[in-house]
Amino acid sequence: MKLNVGAKLTVYFSAALLLTGCFHSDNSGVESGHSVARQWNEVLLSSIRQDFARPTVHSRNLFHTSTAMYDAWAVYDGTAQTYLLGKTVNGFSCAFNGVATPFFTLAAQQIAISYAAYRILSHRFISSPAASEAQARFDKLMSELGYDINYTSTNYSAGSAAALGNYIAECMIAYGLQDGSNEANSYAIQSYSPVNPPLAPAEAGNPDIDDLNRWQPLFLESFVDQSGNALGTVTTEFVGPEWGQVAPFSLTEDDLTIYQRDGFDYWVYHDPGAPPYIDVINGGALTEDYQWNFSLVLAWSSHLDPRDGVMLDISPGSTGNNQSLPKSRAEYATFYDRMNGGDSSTGRTVNPYTGEPYKPNMVLRGDYARVLAEFWADGPDSETPPGHWFTIINYVNDQPELEKRFRGQGPVLSNLEWDIKSYFALAGAMHDSAVATWGVKGWYDYLRPVSAIRAMAELGQSSDPNLPSYHVGGLPLIDGKIELVLPGDPLVGNSGENLYKIKAKAWRGPDYVPDPKIYIAAVDWILVENWWPYQRPSFVSPPFAGYVSGHSTFSRAAAEVLTLLTGDAYFPGGLGEFKAPKDDFLVFETGPSEDLTLQWATYRDASDQTSLSRIWGGIHPPADDMPARLMGVQIGVDAFNLAEQYFGY
Repeated sequence: MKLNVGAKLTVYFSAALLLTGCFHSDNSGVESGHSVARQWNEVLLSSIRQDFARPTVHSRNLFHTSTAMYDAWAVYDGTAQTYLLGKTVNGFSCAFNGVATPFFTLAAQQIAISYAAYRILSHRFISSPAASEAQARFDKLMSELGYDINYTSTNYSAGSAAALGNYIAECMIAYGLQDGSNEANSYAIQSYSPVNPPLAPAEAGNPDIDDLNRWQPLFLESFVDQSGNALGTVTTEFVGPEWGQVAPFSLTEDDLTIYQRDGFDYWVYHDPGAPPYIDVINGGALTEDYQWNFSLVLAWSSHLDPRDGVMLDISPGSTGNNQSLPKSRAEYATFYDRMNGGDSSTGRTVNPYTGEPYKPNMVLRGDYARVLAEFWADGPDSETPPGHWFTIINYVNDQPELEKRFRGQGPVLSNLEWDIKSYFALAGAMHDSAVATWGVKGWYDYLRPVSAIRAMAELGQSSDPNLPSYHVGGLPLIDGKIELVLPGDPLVGNSGENLYKIKAKAWRGPDYVPDPKIYIAAVDWILVENWWPYQRPSFVSPPFAGYVSGHSTFSRAAAEVLTLLTGDAYFPGGLGEFKAPKDDFLVFETGPSEDLTLQWATYRDASDQTSLSRIWGGIHPPADDMPARLMGVQIGVDAFNLAEQYFGY
């Protein structure tokens, strides 16, 4: 059998170390098409999909695994510096006495990477609801690579790359146990408690909410998280309200503001300031802003029906290419299209790689909005938003048009070097996005649209004091979108019990989907007290505060990293795509009604689309979205620039 050079080196090095008991003789994984870093990234993503849906925890898992793999590669590289190995990071020291330069550097890197990743993942997923499946996945990859999982030595002094990998993992695991995440106590809340009693979405209205500016838990008789884990009857608990105290990657003290509540310090990086608040007593200065934001979410709910026949061109020729982002809420009304959905982007005239115009991509708005809401929710396979951007970078890396030149310059990097560096930079950005975003969420503790919209509907309408059901804190009326139930209305009720309540033209909710493989809920006039986000009844809204949007922070930070990494704002060839087949993609109901392909010219276009998806999904108003995008820009750039310093460029 004729081996390529990389395979020869690995076989020779493996043979030399077989005497130590580190290896099996099988090297079947060596000649696969992907680098060993990519293979470990894929098994990590697979395991995230089966774990609890915890964006905070999994951004950290991605960062720690990617960093350990980076150190295992960098220690044998002649230029790069390690991150944790032999360094003191955030007050934690990982001692290192150095290793001799191996004869077969590539083989040593592959071995150390694999042992480091294997030990960290085995540790992190031991309490996963699919722990046995995850461990079997990790064991299988080690076996395919020809490595002995029973080799546990951390004594790297004799030159064992496997022992060094084990040691790197040991350091990273110890670092994680003191990084502020409270991992030792299963990431349990230490101080935070909600101020509002829970909302039971299956019941009408929101009569028990005390504070319309603070987060409200949900009472769900059958809670299923976005990874599909059935957790039974629960009152949802805020995931990660104190995550701002987790040790960051590139965030600095200059970015930090510390607030205190109930004797606990809430660390807030890149503080965007307070969201719009409502004052139900006398209106208050920001009440109208609050009402505009949440009524826009309700108005966009009317777009979730393909039967309305509204067509959109979603090609890069018509969408994307935002020239700037609003810096203040006063600019939102001209950026977000309150009535028709979407934003003020204009698209691009031509694909710069082909020199040809982008072909129109006409789709039904009701299909587009629904596919966006589900595609971007946690990724098409529920790997959480930070994991989703790793699937995107893997997609980018597989495109034949991509030249793997750092910042688009210099020599073409090997698959391994490219993957190691790109994962390290992206993971740093995803980790910092979680720390910064959840720091904001924990401190400002802002409610979700389902709470705000139902609560305002309980109060009435705020548009006209001469009309029935007026209340300064109610919902603003919008002709054709949000109206009063008047005499003779089909919604008035047999005894007129719904007269002068607030109605909206909106997605009718999960009660109208007896079988999601066959039916759609469609859009019609409903009582707003019964409004649902475009979500499953077993989920409704994520179990943490809304402000600011994690999706917007993660996505914009990732877009900045990919732009800098590749030296190009555009996807390879000027076009990125995802195909959603007819009646075989949506989960909450059947659809889309026709084959639909999402398209993006640039990484920032994809990021902006992510943000819009959360409004159509009923999860965030614009006030949650835009500050997070602006945070993401800074976080992504800072994380990339710091990672680059370790690369030695």
